[in-house]
Amino acid sequence: MLMAFLGYRTYSVYQSELPSFEQLHNIEPSLTTKVYDRNGVLLKEFYSENRLMTPFREMPDDLVNMLLASEDRKFYDHWGMDIRRLFITATTNMMHWKISGGASTITQQLARMLFLNREQTISRKIKEALTAIKLERTYSKEEIIEMYLNMYYFGRGAYGVAAGARTFYDKDVSELNINDCAILIGMLKAPNKNSPFRHPDRALRARNRVLYSYYSWGRIDRAQYDSLSALPLEISPPVEKVGLAPYFTETIRKYIYDRYGEDKLYSGGLKVYTSLDAGLQAVAEAAVARKVDSLRARLKRNHPPNSPAYTEILRDTVDEFGNPIREYKKIQSALISIDNSNGDVLAMVGGRSFEESKFNRAVQSLLQPGSAFKPFIYTACIDNGYRTTEIIDDLPIVLDIPGAKQWRPHNFDDKFLGPMTLRDGIRQSRNLVAIRLILKINPEQAIFYARRMGITTPLSPSPSLALGTGEVKLIELVSAISTFPNKGVHIPYRLIHKIVDRYGRVIEDNSAIQKEEVLSEETAFIMTDLMASVINNGTGRGARRRGFTRPAGGKTGTSNNFCDNWFVGFTPEITTGVWVGFDRKTSLGRNQTGAKNGLPIWTEFMIAAHDSIPVSGFEEPDGIVHADICVESGELATDRCVDVRNDVFTIDNQPTKTCPIHPSAGLFMSGGKSQDREPPPDTSDERVHF
Repeated sequence: MLMAFLGYRTYSVYQSELPSFEQLHNIEPSLTTKVYDRNGVLLKEFYSENRLMTPFREMPDDLVNMLLASEDRKFYDHWGMDIRRLFITATTNMMHWKISGGASTITQQLARMLFLNREQTISRKIKEALTAIKLERTYSKEEIIEMYLNMYYFGRGAYGVAAGARTFYDKDVSELNINDCAILIGMLKAPNKNSPFRHPDRALRARNRVLYSYYSWGRIDRAQYDSLSALPLEISPPVEKVGLAPYFTETIRKYIYDRYGEDKLYSGGLKVYTSLDAGLQAVAEAAVARKVDSLRARLKRNHPPNSPAYTEILRDTVDEFGNPIREYKKIQSALISIDNSNGDVLAMVGGRSFEESKFNRAVQSLLQPGSAFKPFIYTACIDNGYRTTEIIDDLPIVLDIPGAKQWRPHNFDDKFLGPMTLRDGIRQSRNLVAIRLILKINPEQAIFYARRMGITTPLSPSPSLALGTGEVKLIELVSAISTFPNKGVHIPYRLIHKIVDRYGRVIEDNSAIQKEEVLSEETAFIMTDLMASVINNGTGRGARRRGFTRPAGGKTGTSNNFCDNWFVGFTPEITTGVWVGFDRKTSLGRNQTGAKNGLPIWTEFMIAAHDSIPVSGFEEPDGIVHADICVESGELATDRCVDVRNDVFTIDNQPTKTCPIHPSAGLFMSGGKSQDREPPPDTSDERVHF
């Protein structure tokens, strides 16, 4: 009767309380998600268990045989349980009136690791043995060893022999020598107690026990055993490396978490192939660090440690006298670089140090762009019939804005230069020119073009928008400006090329490049030419002085009170933007501008980014014509014009009148003399109601 009951109970457990064959066939160990750059450089790993999978064929013979010698010498002869070992262990347990380990085969240990727990009960032992039988019916011996060594925990966060080899030796599994294998196998019974890091003496004894088992099993001779066991404990952990692109990889982590969930991110074994260029990223980080460190040092030189403007009180801290402790506010910087041809983000810097601050200013901050917003105003003008030679007054203006005080905007240098061409307005970044232009086209038009080109943040239709008082994200601004060298085509920025799951299946493919024509080729080319004058002989000419000689265009930007410093610029191949400032609105100091702080970072990065790219110019579309213009009048130059410039126009909007200020002989004559020039402009305030 007892035997019948035990038989029935065993059958019941086998049928209902053990993992099904479907579960056995679908064992999916937690695997590391890896993030790569565009050239296959590993940037980051995300995992709950640091695990890499190694096929049986790549495991050294010594590793496998030491495992068998130490844990299960009859492995290839049994069908999940070693009856002889089980009988001996059971007899010993009865004699000592306790339950102990020692009889479990490798398959039983795997069963416990996958489906059970470590409680010392008869019931668990029975389930373990029966699950082992099921495993043996489902997998080959080699597959069981492969799973065992890939699943086992080796300590220090390393799951599986591949992670163990990397953690303790900085090697691939195939590179492990006999001593390495003995140390790793010696850790299996107690990975923390036998850790070479925490308890080297115990690790040495465990290694020698493995070597003795190997010798007693006949796999090495006495001389080899004596020689190996006399060796000191040797490990060579990898040198701790500061990960590249931490702000970028954190952006990738958030994306995967939001789209695919926590399990996929930390356990799914995904391979994420991204747009980033690790080499350019290193250049970007170094350029940002140099400039920010220099600015922080300058801040400390110019302001005392108790400055209320440039220091802040640390929370819950006091000095030895009970006074609050202050520290200097941290100047930060951010950089985004985009490949014009496909929208790939080549480099992303979100701050001076990820360890210092995890906040990513390149993609999360809402920042005032200052004059870096002006290209959208000029684009609206050019696309609506304005010429580069249009004469605009750089003169005082007073704006009556309902519900607000009168606004009297000024230029950076507090000067007014009088009438000038639209080109000179952007080249010299004259605020009053931009304000008059936005009043002519109305602020909604400027916002319309900013939206078409990729700006999504809220923008208020106010005249002050001309001075960049709205807020933008750096990554969106750079992407929008890349529309100019892309001949009017906006390509959304791209961070990820594709994502592949643990089985090699592509679960996300972004290889198709999205393109939308948002400007005519002619407008884009004229804007490119206008912004080239900024770099060639305008506010961005410092790039030329620093050795950047390629065809390029760009725009400086400095927000009110010198709080935000910008430079956004492009070549035919790459568009890059840089921001420098404090997280909270604080002046960087008098005359601290985008040209002084943003431009040097931009230049250093762009020189390196183009090191191996052939020099090319901006391609001129068919609808563009050139003409010599009198800068003073904005009309076709005559032989008497003094300041003549060759400028660009659309074929349908080219100037047809000659300069009325300097007519040629026989043209527009009065009493044998040229017509008198107009009187100088009135520089008194012009009042505009808005």
